[in-house]
Amino acid sequence: MQFGASAKYLRYSPYKLRPLVDVLRGKNVEYALNWLSTCSLKKVVPIKKVIESAVANAKNLQNLEAEALWISKIFVDQGPSYRYFSPGAMGRANPRTKRLSHISVILEKKQEA
Repeated sequence: MQFGASAKYLRYSPYKLRPLVDVLRGKNVEYALNWLSTCSLKKVVPIKKVIESAVANAKNLQNLEAEALWISKIFVDQGPSYRYFSPGAMGRANPRTKRLSHISVILEKKQEA
């Protein structure tokens, strides 16, 4: 059975979140949470929260712990972009964009041999 969670409209660029997410894909949930807690980056916090939310969904629905789950799918999609102008040299306006992202996680129960 699959258990999922998502976070939307995060104020982090998807280009900066995707390398972190790529490390976690296909790993054990317990390993992923430990790896994220040792990583000292501010952008790790929303990824960790989404995985913990998916684990809480699994615990609530089928009473499964984090040791019995693995990350089958995790991806970061681009959300809307804020476009604005900041002052530039010689009175010009420089266009800027702030990118938002959406994180989705799907966990599955481990198959025991």
